Order: sequence, then C-alpha cells, then structure tokens
Amino acid sequence: MQAFIDTLFTPIGSDGLIGGLLILEGLKTTLLVTFAATLFGSILGVAATLMKMSGKWYLKWPADLYVGVIRGTPVVIQLVILYFIILASLDVDKVSAAIIAFSINSGAYISEIIRAGIQAVDKGQAEAARSLGLSAAQTMTTVIMPQAVRKILPALGNEFIVLLKETAVIGFIGGVDLMRAGEIIRSRTFEDVAPLLTCAAIYLVLTYTFTFLLTRFEKRLKQSD
Repeated sequence: MQAFIDTLFTPIGSDGLIGGLLILEGLKTTLLVTFAATLFGSILGVAATLMKMSGKWYLKWPADLYVGVIRGTPVVIQLVILYFIILASLDVDKVSAAIIAFSINSGAYISEIIRAGIQAVDKGQAEAARSLGLSAAQTMTTVIMPQAVRKILPALGNEFIVLLKETAVIGFIGGVDLMRAGEIIRSRTFEDVAPLLTCAAIYLVLTYTFTFLLTRFEKRLKQSD
C-alpha cells in the first residue's frame, strides 16, 4: 500500500510534479487520442467503404490499397513512420500525430466492419427501396445504414476498446500517455510494481466501464425494436 501512495504523491521531477498528476495527464492524453481517433476513423471508414462498394475501379483500388496496407502493418510502425518521416518537416505535436496515426489505423478496420454490416442487410431491402423511387444514396442513408449500424455496433464497440489499449504505444514517439506516465514514474522512483499495476488497473476500469455502457446501449436498441 505504501508503494502505491508513493507512486501518487512522490515528486518525480525537478518541477515538483507528483506521480498522481502525471498519471492524470497521461490518462487525459489516452482518452483524447482514443475518442478523436474513433471519430475521425469512423469518417475514414465510411468513406473507404463507400469507395470500395462504388463499383468504380478508380475508387475501389485506392480504398483496397489503404485497407490492405494499414491492416497488414503494426500500428506502432505506422505511428513511428508518420511522426518521424511523413510529419518530420512539419510542426506537429505528438498528440496530434498520434490522433492522425490512430485515426488512419482505425479507419481501415472500421471500413471492413461497416462493409460487413452493409452486406449483412437483406438485399431485398435495397431492391424494395429502389422500387419505391428512392435513389441509391437515399437507399443507403435511410434504409441500409440504419439497419447496418445495429448489426455492427458490438464490433464498433470492440474496435473502440482495442483502440484504447493500442494507444499505449504513444510513448514510442515521446508522447506521455497513461502507459508512458507509468514508465516515467517507474524509471524515476525505481519502483516497478506500483506504477505498472496502477496503469493496468486504470486500463481495466476503463475497459469494463465502456463495455458496460455499450451493453446497456445495445439493450436499449433491442427494446426499441
């Protein structure tokens, strides 16, 4: 118990910053990157899905390449390449670079989730909508997508939770996320157990909290049916 107290209240730098505040700063970065990447990744995912399902090769080919490359390489490599090579000449802070990298990564996976959800909707729904005079765009936005969202919600929730845990690699570019905060405390206090278990406990609480909220939301959707 004393080790955990020392982790939270012992100054760990010349500026007098205590471990607890550093962990809170790291947690704020983790949540910011996770929520922002989920939002922008969803936009990229929808765009990539529409491009892949457009039937036009000049739209489908770039989307296939994007999804294939991103899903075929580790996120930590994507993050490092983006920050140290692609954005090296630009004045982009580490948090913004992390948001961009994780948005691009998440977008590829969300694209496949959305595509699977759309294909799971009975084709007769689209045919019926078109027979009633709806355009292809109207059919997609008012008939197909609302049904697809219900089907893919669990997978989207899982992607959010996976993304939350994947942000632990932000430290590779020097960003101070939750995991990096624990590493800094560990290196300065020479205490391994307390900071690492504290970070693990926070990740666990966040994961279970978001899983619980997602489950409640799914139940509400089923009741509305």
